[in-house]
Amino acid sequence: MNGTNQLLPARDQLRLCFAHAAYDIKPIFDAEYQDGLSSFQVSTYEELKARLPEADVLVVSGLWRNELLDHAPRLKYLQSVSSGTNQYDLNAFRERGILLASGQGVNMNAVSDQAIGLMLSLTRRLALARDNQARHVWRPEQRNPDDRETDVAGKTLLLVGLGRIGNRIARIARAMDMHVIGVRRDVSAGAGDASEVHSFRDVKSLIPRADVVMLSCPLTVETRNLIDGEAIAAMRPTAHFINVARGGCVDEAALVDALQSGRIAGAAVDVTQVEPLPESSPLWRLPNVIVTPHSAGESRNYERNVLNILTRNLAMLWDDNASLINRVA
Repeated sequence: MNGTNQLLPARDQLRLCFAHAAYDIKPIFDAEYQDGLSSFQVSTYEELKARLPEADVLVVSGLWRNELLDHAPRLKYLQSVSSGTNQYDLNAFRERGILLASGQGVNMNAVSDQAIGLMLSLTRRLALARDNQARHVWRPEQRNPDDRETDVAGKTLLLVGLGRIGNRIARIARAMDMHVIGVRRDVSAGAGDASEVHSFRDVKSLIPRADVVMLSCPLTVETRNLIDGEAIAAMRPTAHFINVARGGCVDEAALVDALQSGRIAGAAVDVTQVEPLPESSPLWRLPNVIVTPHSAGESRNYERNVLNILTRNLAMLWDDNASLINRVA
């Protein structure tokens, strides 16, 4: 890492900016990764806009607006804190010669853990138990089998999205003796840890086979509103729906209607069309729904996972290697 190429300024000249409203990344960087590099941190859009002209490297996610490119004369490389990169104008980055890498994989364990946890919360009725605890209700044994908890062994999981997160979900689900139908954009990439693999165009025909329908896919043109009213109508009345992907992948009104009418057994959503979820949303009040506040990706290791990608990419750039981990533009 001699710092003499043109991909980045030399180490003693580089200025690194951390920008996030919640994550306090700089103290961890200073304590564990700093290695003589100069950095500063901001937590609001106004601060970022004012200080961005100083930065050669920017680590950011939610505070980003594409108009900031006009205030970034020195910027050479942006490391997204998030896995998704929908907020970045990729063509504009390419035109300006600014490298962009995603945070893909940093929350793989967290999201897959929560997806499995939500599935078990529905099938084992853990949310109901928590509600009963708050009301000091000891539920008696249930005479009707349909009112009892169920086990997932032998059940079929339709998993839409077989990236890093989806593959880990599939691996855990199969270890629990579930049959996993994987869905991915590029079927030629194989089934991975799923039992079988299909394309997005097959989703509606696959839904009737599933006891659990789970989304772990990115929001793209192909997946927007993928689970529409027709897809929801095809679900079994005993099926559960889980979304740890993006709210835009689902027709939320159709989902609410199916839940209210009892046409599907229940749902767990970490993401919604509007976030924060409006107080008026019926999802808050439905007893067969679990809502988590887009927290599936949260982890005590998140900042360190991002910094691991950042520091490895910096080393590559100083070695005149622009391939980058998770390069997007």
